[in-house]
Amino acid sequence: MAKRPVLISMGDPAGIGPEIVWRALRERPALRREVVVVGDMACLRRAARLGVVPDSAERGLVLAELEEPAEWAGLPPGAVGVWQAGDALVPPAWGQVSAAAGRAAAAAIRQGTQAALDGRARALVTAPIHKEALAAAGEPYPGHTELLQALAARHQGVPAAALPVRMMLSAPGLATVLVSIHVSLREALAAVTTDGVLETIRITDAHFRRAGLAQPRVAVAGLNPHAGEGGLFGREEIEAIAPAVRAARAQGIAASGPHPPDTVFMRARQGAFDVVVAMYHDQGLIPVKLLGLEHGVNTTLGLPFVRTSPDHGTAFDIAGSGRASADSLLAAIDAALAAAPEGGGLTS
Repeated sequence: MAKRPVLISMGDPAGIGPEIVWRALRERPALRREVVVVGDMACLRRAARLGVVPDSAERGLVLAELEEPAEWAGLPPGAVGVWQAGDALVPPAWGQVSAAAGRAAAAAIRQGTQAALDGRARALVTAPIHKEALAAAGEPYPGHTELLQALAARHQGVPAAALPVRMMLSAPGLATVLVSIHVSLREALAAVTTDGVLETIRITDAHFRRAGLAQPRVAVAGLNPHAGEGGLFGREEIEAIAPAVRAARAQGIAASGPHPPDTVFMRARQGAFDVVVAMYHDQGLIPVKLLGLEHGVNTTLGLPFVRTSPDHGTAFDIAGSGRASADSLLAAIDAALAAAPEGGGLTS
């Protein structure tokens, strides 16, 4: 058994998050020796009953409530450690946005993040949240990435801007890192600056070097059709993106571009590049999600700990039905375990 667990936050309890956590632990029982689930005990117990065949061995699945993650090391074989986050909750209705569900999801994220920052956990894997529920609960952050960045910056005693982070979405054969995340398209265009693109390239290069690549091949996508066609379709490539690529190369990074965004992802999947830096959210995420949500992983780059997540949402339309797939969550857990090996310290 590892010295410290990987924590899994339950996600929005009205969505499929709690369900896919238990499905993952049923499909891969060995993971019970690696993880602790962070969330509301009543909501997690309800989800644990979904999809269980009557009179099967799993009807006796043992959920052991923990006071601290370290207690997980003493659990009996096959038991699942659950760490209550926040006040006990009456399980909300499946598939409905509510402030109560948003608060419970945020409490699990905050508690798991603090444990990771304190070194009490190897990594944090986050099940899906619902942004409307988070907002209804009064959370000032639009999603996981921004909340995690704020918590980590506060822990280090610096403003959030001093701890730049980036979202990376990956599936077998393709990884893409975003210059901007959850902002309007108009704001995303304004974020395409030389400094912003260069910082993204640096964070991307550092992540892949830590993962074992001596010289990651970083392809930088253009913003405009055909990467601007020499200024005919816009000047962002000339005035912002190309200077960032040149600066990165001067620093020893194997960056190239700006490449036409309609072909660069295909080329990366064919093996020409290790990762693509995309200029905005949908430009980078659509190609990855076309490869299938079942194997997609969201990784936050730049944090002082490992954080991964499945590449899909709360799926309110099927929540509570027992039909949700755990494949993407399993991929996220595997990515966390690989990035935070047993006995390792904090990893960014």
